[in-house]
Amino acid sequence: MARILIVDDDENMRQLLAMHLASAGHGVQVAEDAMVACHLLLAAHPELMIVDVNMPYMTGFEFVSAVKSDPSIGPIPTIFLTSEESGYDRARELGAYFLAKPVSSNRLLAMVNQILAEASPNAGA
Repeated sequence: MARILIVDDDENMRQLLAMHLASAGHGVQVAEDAMVACHLLLAAHPELMIVDVNMPYMTGFEFVSAVKSDPSIGPIPTIFLTSEESGYDRARELGAYFLAKPVSSNRLLAMVNQILAEASPNAGA
């Protein structure tokens, strides 16, 4: 399946998301903040990122903006997670998806599958 990077400062959320995604067959890496995520990104290019909006050092929006501005990384589909509904518009501006917390596992997996299908080189073939 896909390599997915989870970036969230809440350890319980990271573990819960990783468990659901791994049980669906995905390879998962986790990072507690944008700094750790940057190192993981450079080591292995994920096919999808799930990023919390409110984190220390750099918000999820700032992190994804920085990733998108680096031409050596290339586009990575992203899902933003937050308890703040106001993040939807900013996520759309960045060409990303948005899920409000609390997130149901069924909704998360459905969105992940949809995004991966759309990003697949064979999509629509």
